[in-house]
Amino acid sequence: MPIVKVIEVIASSESSFDEAIQNAVTEVSKTVKNIDSVYVKDFKVHVKDQKVSSYGVICKVSFRVVDK
Repeated sequence: MPIVKVIEVIASSESSFDEAIQNAVTEVSKTVKNIDSVYVKDFKVHVKDQKVSSYGVICKVSFRVVDK
């Protein structure tokens, strides 16, 4: 029976929430294989001079643990 592990990561983008989520997947994929899903737990923005300066997400990434 497969085991699924979940890790929590924080990622950001200067462009959009979509890009922040993609950045999370891209970075996690560098060291984690078999990613099944990403649950976006929280959204946030940073504000500078009354304008949104960056977008951030807190994500839970689920992946299958595979025997070698």
